[in-house]
Amino acid sequence: MAAMVGLFWVTSDAVYVGSPPNALGIGVRLTGEGVKATDPESPRTWTWSELRSAVVEDAPKHNPVGRAAKILGSMVSAAIGAENLGEGPPEMRLRLETEEGTQEVTVHAAAAGGYTAEESRLSQDLLDGFVGGSRNPLTLEEWGREHAAEGTPEPRAREALLHTWAQP
Repeated sequence: MAAMVGLFWVTSDAVYVGSPPNALGIGVRLTGEGVKATDPESPRTWTWSELRSAVVEDAPKHNPVGRAAKILGSMVSAAIGAENLGEGPPEMRLRLETEEGTQEVTVHAAAAGGYTAEESRLSQDLLDGFVGGSRNPLTLEEWGREHAAEGTPEPRAREALLHTWAQP
């Protein structure tokens, strides 16, 4: 089982930015050592010490009206027998800055209805802590071993977890 907490997908043994790897194996895993882009065609890794920054860009914003429209669109598509008109999960970019320059990795959002501004901010604070060495993704993984089977927490609980994890 797994749970979405902010911009992260947390399982009992892994932490991902956005959704876990898709059917093709493409995703971004965070480990105690660093960041692993799991694209089978071009896997890449960066240690936390190599990174100057890690920033998630283009995270979809929570929009209750937009979510309702997507749900209605899905229902209409299902009713007429059409596929979801080719729409997949929204894409986000993880921009990684190193001494050698900037690398970008595409990840898919795990939140169908987008992320709240506070979840995005706290998630970025946590990523900053990973890069700066004051935080470790293993904390999230430990939480996942104990709680991921319960599923994704409610928004306030997610924000509280992120706030706790991001504190120095």
